[in-house]
Amino acid sequence: MGQSNYYCHESAYVDQPVEIGEGTKIWHFAHVMKNAQIGRNCILGQNVCVSSDVIIGDNVKIQNNVAIYTGTIIEDDVFLGPSCVLTNVTNPRSQVVRRNLYEKTLFRRGATVGANATIVCGIELGRYCFIAAGAVVVKDIPDYALMIGVPAKQKGWMSRHGHMLRNPDADGIMICPESGFRYRLNENNVMKCLDIGEEEALPEEKSVGKIAYDEYKE
Repeated sequence: MGQSNYYCHESAYVDQPVEIGEGTKIWHFAHVMKNAQIGRNCILGQNVCVSSDVIIGDNVKIQNNVAIYTGTIIEDDVFLGPSCVLTNVTNPRSQVVRRNLYEKTLFRRGATVGANATIVCGIELGRYCFIAAGAVVVKDIPDYALMIGVPAKQKGWMSRHGHMLRNPDADGIMICPESGFRYRLNENNVMKCLDIGEEEALPEEKSVGKIAYDEYKE
């Protein structure tokens, strides 16, 4: 795909061959290595490194100073906060070469990783899970789970709009204060939105924030 379909700052390096989708922006001092795949309308902030064979979906936001290593798969709509840390070998040793043993880490659609959080490799982060700033994630994370601390532990559920889901009614339904979408654990103990499928795009009127987060806490 020709460079005319995406923006690359003059200080960034994009090795060939790569696949980069239309509308993607690659900012200062970033490096995309050969055979990486990046979808449409992504943002790669300053000093981002995308290693060979990494797969990144559409509308992924990667903030400054994030390195994404071989073995990582990132689905659509994922947010990686500033200076969060990803890995690809659980037991690294400088003296032992493990290039053929890189572990897979999967970020499912809509997952958010906060600033300075660490994601230990070989795990799956569920759809729309929310990893708090500074957390250290060492195991698979359920859909919509809010994870906090070192090591990260689940502290509740987060809506697709990034609000804690509280006060279930008699039927176990919790309501996002911003979107009004209803959520409930299903028979398999998996959190689901009752008003929109996890693979569906947000309606346009629900895709722009209009009220500051703190106002929802008052």
